Amino acid sequence: MERAVFTDKASFGAVLVLVLTCLAGESFGVGTPWRTDTLTRRVDALFSDIDNENSPGAAVLVVSNGQVLLKKGYGMANLEHKVPVTPETVFDVASVSKQFTGMAIAMLVEEGTISLKDDIRKYIPEMPQFDDTITVGHLVHHTSGLRDWPGTLALAGWRMDDIISFDQILRMAFHQQDLNFKPGSEYSYSNTGYNLLARLVERVSGKSFREWTQEHIFSPLGMNHTHFHDEYSEVVPGKAYGYSRGGDGKHNAVANGLTALGSSSLFTSINDMARWVVNFETHLVGGTAVWDRMLQREALNNGDPNSYAFGLVIGTHRGLKTVSHSGGWAAFSTFVLHFPGEAFSVVVLMNHGSLSPGKTAYSIADLYLSAEMDARKPAGKEIRPDNHKPLEVPVAVLNSYTGTYRLGPAWYITISREGNRLITQATAESAMPMTPLSDTSFRVEGYGGSSITFIRDEQGKVTSFRYRGLTCPRVEPGMLPDLAGLRTFAGIYYSEELETRYKLVIEDGKLKAMHKRHGAIELIPAWKDEFRGKAWFMPLVKFIRNEKGEITGFLVSQPRSRNQRFDKM
Repeated sequence: MERAVFTDKASFGAVLVLVLTCLAGESFGVGTPWRTDTLTRRVDALFSDIDNENSPGAAVLVVSNGQVLLKKGYGMANLEHKVPVTPETVFDVASVSKQFTGMAIAMLVEEGTISLKDDIRKYIPEMPQFDDTITVGHLVHHTSGLRDWPGTLALAGWRMDDIISFDQILRMAFHQQDLNFKPGSEYSYSNTGYNLLARLVERVSGKSFREWTQEHIFSPLGMNHTHFHDEYSEVVPGKAYGYSRGGDGKHNAVANGLTALGSSSLFTSINDMARWVVNFETHLVGGTAVWDRMLQREALNNGDPNSYAFGLVIGTHRGLKTVSHSGGWAAFSTFVLHFPGEAFSVVVLMNHGSLSPGKTAYSIADLYLSAEMDARKPAGKEIRPDNHKPLEVPVAVLNSYTGTYRLGPAWYITISREGNRLITQATAESAMPMTPLSDTSFRVEGYGGSSITFIRDEQGKVTSFRYRGLTCPRVEPGMLPDLAGLRTFAGIYYSEELETRYKLVIEDGKLKAMHKRHGAIELIPAWKDEFRGKAWFMPLVKFIRNEKGEITGFLVSQPRSRNQRFDKM
């Protein structure tokens, strides 16, 4: 099928006229000018806390039916020089980049250059030959089983403020020795997969990924201040800098030496993003067939649905279909939200993490699309607030539930008590309050409203709980090693895959993993030979024993990178 990309000067000029015509309606809003002004003030209120010269900021875009309703900056792009955020400010949009990679793959598929069923090794033979074939489609939909590079490189010794290049990420992928799971059997978000897709584009086109996307996507759309950042030290006019807030309340600059082409590292402004979201509806670049393909999802091997399409997440919000994606890196926090049925888009780009761009984007959409959302409300009896007092559970009963429970490999929940309520915290997640439904069952809103029901044995002792069909045993003290037992885990361990080593030592009665770059990481006994590491990239360490019961190594598992092997030297 012929790719609907305009390359001759006459067609390209026509595209620009059409795009600019779509973007010319900035003074037009939904309803009356009074309502538009009111909506703008309500959006302003969402950013009031950061709209000053002492705070990093945000750029916001609202587009409806090809017209820009709101395009505005808040706060500072550069705190050192007091440079404000404007619609021209260039942000690193992090994983929002993936939808452009998705479009590149969709275009190549539609023109017949590649197939989603192709073995990725057809284009990248440097990839290992695993037991099961990884296809292009597996990479697109995050079902490949490949390890995600942030956690894997961190385990190998990288810090996230290091210079991390595209080639370094690819070399990591080329050295991977096994997969997280059989391709197609699970969904697991993998930045690595999208880096390989960028390399695929380079291999079949003979051009760099930056050159190809510039020629086929950005230039035809008039996105003249957008590029995939392939040289970390390149000077970018109008660039925002990322900031994090320290414990003292002061903002600190965050280094950004990443060039993760395909998965991240797209630099753009909301001026340019306006052209991109308008193309969601006009399909001026790519054509309708490409855009339709970008929304296609692929079920898992067992038939279960997968909401991830081509760099886009398909979902719903208050009865309306949504297409969205978030991004986060080096303090940049971004979100693109599109309602295809309403031809309505919101883009929020931030150079800090003080606000949630996703939550803010949905709040903005709620303001503008309130009538459409109200029309989708299911008919029925109005639900009134429950004015009854919350159920109170005796403190002694609450205390009986506190402790650690095992949900599965790399997944533990610790229950603690704060006053007259229970708090649950899962591995590598935030603490969540628990609301009593009875003296044995508690709802956790942060877990999608799911409940945890505690189970006692015949003697009345709490031994486990039920959660989403799982029976999760309590980790008992007798299952944990004493100091003498800890000493058996000491030694030097080496990973051939990661080409790094950790020295495990006993220090102050605790088992610690020593690394030349990361220093000491405490390993906390969790379940038999499993330990929880006090580092985000080492949440679970499981030791391996031979037939004699001797420790021969350990496996490190992260949510997106499982069973990375270290052998005892």
